[in-house]
Amino acid sequence: MGIVAGLDSSSDATRIVVCDTDTGAVLRQGHAPHPVDAKATDVDPQAWLLSLGEAATGGLLEGVEAIGVCAQAHGVVPLDARGGLVRPALVGNDKRAQVAAADLVEALGGREAWGEAVGGVPQSGQPVAKLRWLARNEPEHAARTAAVLQPHDWLVWQLLGRPARRTTDRGAASGTGYWSARTGSYRPDLVELALGHQVALPEVLGPAEPAGTTPEGLLISAGTGETMAAAFGLGLGAGDAVVSLGASGSVMAAHHEAFDRPGAAVTSYADATGMHLPVVSVSNAVRTLRGTAEMLGAESLEELSALALKSTPGSSGLVLLPYLEGERVPHLPHAAGTLAGLRREAMKPEHLARAAFEGMLCGLADALDVVRGRGVEVRRIFLLGAAAALPAVQALAPALFGTQVVVPQPADYAALGAAKQAAWALGVARGTLSPSAPPAWQGAAAQVLEPGEELAVGQAVRQQYVATREQIHPGAFGGREA
Repeated sequence: MGIVAGLDSSSDATRIVVCDTDTGAVLRQGHAPHPVDAKATDVDPQAWLLSLGEAATGGLLEGVEAIGVCAQAHGVVPLDARGGLVRPALVGNDKRAQVAAADLVEALGGREAWGEAVGGVPQSGQPVAKLRWLARNEPEHAARTAAVLQPHDWLVWQLLGRPARRTTDRGAASGTGYWSARTGSYRPDLVELALGHQVALPEVLGPAEPAGTTPEGLLISAGTGETMAAAFGLGLGAGDAVVSLGASGSVMAAHHEAFDRPGAAVTSYADATGMHLPVVSVSNAVRTLRGTAEMLGAESLEELSALALKSTPGSSGLVLLPYLEGERVPHLPHAAGTLAGLRREAMKPEHLARAAFEGMLCGLADALDVVRGRGVEVRRIFLLGAAAALPAVQALAPALFGTQVVVPQPADYAALGAAKQAAWALGVARGTLSPSAPPAWQGAAAQVLEPGEELAVGQAVRQQYVATREQIHPGAFGGREA
C-alpha cells in the first residue's frame, strides 16, 4: 500500500486529497483559499503557491510518494527568456479577450477553419485569445514573452524546482487553442498569428508519463486541466456523458477518437486517459430557473422545484425556449426566450415553473443530440452542479434525456482525478501498472435514476419542445452539424 496526493488549484482555492494508492480511499484532506480576489483577472502565480503551502500544513503530505496537479483552465503565465514572469497571469474568467477571439476567427478564415485546425473555435477565456489580447493591448509585454505556460504547467514546474524542461499534458494542451487533440500536435503558426512571434511551449506528456521527480524523490505526474481531472475522478468512460448545470450548461462525453470536423458547436478536448472529451455548451441552464423564480416570486430554487412538481408533464401545454442570453446550441446568439402555448388553463404558477425545468433540460438534451449525432453512444449521464439535487431536476431528467442519470455525491472530483493520475504514474514507474490501464479505483458514490415508465411521457414532452423550437426558429438546430 502506498499513498498519493491530488492537488486542485481552482480559481478560488487549493484543495488537496491524500489517497490510498490501491483503492483510492481518501485518507486526508486539505483546503486553503487563494490570497486574491476570486474575480481578479490578473493574478500573481505566487498566490497559488501560498495557497498550496497553507493547504498542505499539518503534515498533510507526510508519506506521500507521488503528487498529481490539476488547475483552473485557460490561464496564461507569460515567461521571459530567463523564465521570469513578464506580467501577472491572465486567468480563465477574464473576458477582456472577446474582441481578440473574434479577430482570430476572422484571421484564420472562419469558425470551420478553426474547428479543422484545433478542434474548436477560439473563446475569450482561451490562451490563444489571451495572447492576441496581449499583443494588441500590451505590446511591450508581448514582445518580452518567450514561453507560455498554463496554471497547472506552472505549478508542476515550480514543484520540480523550475527545471529546463517544461511540461503539460494533452488534456490541458487541448484547451489552449493552438494544440489539436486530433493530430496530437501544436500549431505554432496559430501562436504566431495571435502573439506576433513564436514562443517556447511545454512538452506534451502522455497520460501515465511523469513530469519528473523532486530532489526529495517525490514523483510528480503529468497533471492536467481541472475539467479533465474531474472526469477522471468521476470514472468517466466510454458510454458516459456529463451534464453540468451552472448558470450556463455543458455536455461532455467520453469518446475513443477526436471528431474530424468538430463544427461550430463542438469543442474537441483530450482527456487525461488517452481518450477524447467532445464538449457542447449552452448559454442558458440554471439562469433559466433563477429568472423564473424571480418572476414567480419564489424565494429559492427549492421552492420553484416544489411548485413545478405540482404541475404535470408538458406543463399544461406551456413550452419555454430558454434562450434568455441568446444561445450557442442552436446557434442563435441574438435570440430571446419564448414562452409558447399560453391558454387560460395553463396560466398558473406551477405550469410556468415546470416549463422552466422542462425547457432547461430540453435545451441540454439538444446539446446531447449534437454529441449523439456524431456517433457518440451515451448510456449513462452524470449530472453535476448544485441544481442536480433539486427534486424537479431529478424527477424530469432521466425521461427527457432518455437514459440513466447518475447524481454523484459531492466530492473534490478534480483533486481525486489528479491523485488517481499520480497513482497511475507511480505504478507505471514501479512496473505494477500498465501505461494503457489506469488504477481500478472505486467509482463515485452516487444516486442512480432510471427513466422507467416515464420514458414515453418524457419523450413526448421533448417532441413538444422540438416542435415549438422548429416553429419559432425553423432550421436553426442542425443536430449533427450544429
